[in-house]
Amino acid sequence: MTRLARFLLCLALAPAALAAADDEGAVRLSEPVTVTDDYEEFGAPVVSAESAMPLGDLVAAGEEYLGREITLTTRVAKVCRKKGCFFIARDGDAVARITFRDYGFFIPTDSAGKEVLLNGTFERREITEAQAKHYRKDLGEAPAEAGGGSEYHIVATAIRIPKG
Repeated sequence: MTRLARFLLCLALAPAALAAADDEGAVRLSEPVTVTDDYEEFGAPVVSAESAMPLGDLVAAGEEYLGREITLTTRVAKVCRKKGCFFIARDGDAVARITFRDYGFFIPTDSAGKEVLLNGTFERREITEAQAKHYRKDLGEAPAEAGGGSEYHIVATAIRIPKG
């Protein structure tokens, strides 16, 4: 997606983001595809839950899983505060940025702290200093501290988030 297309999408979604905020200020720009008493699923229904591995094990194995479809359990450390278009997953020292395939769905911005289950593709990406600053700003952090580099990244196709 080009910068212009992303900018236009943001402009189009801004009123919806404000309207979608719940009483506590959380933004929910995507509707879940599955809802139970215990959880909501976004993107697509999660598959292969029994083969899920923790983020720490995935990062420790690193190169073995690059480019492969994975099922993962992880804690949501931080969520994009603007619209929930990415989050930072953390398991001890293991960290990965989670985005959503084709920018096709988002998660609620109040998902931080929850243990989630997801399907996606495991990657290692280079990010520029400008991208790092943008990400930090969207997380509500000081962008001046950001630097470029390499990071683990998962492009999710489905995510299950517990309620409550």
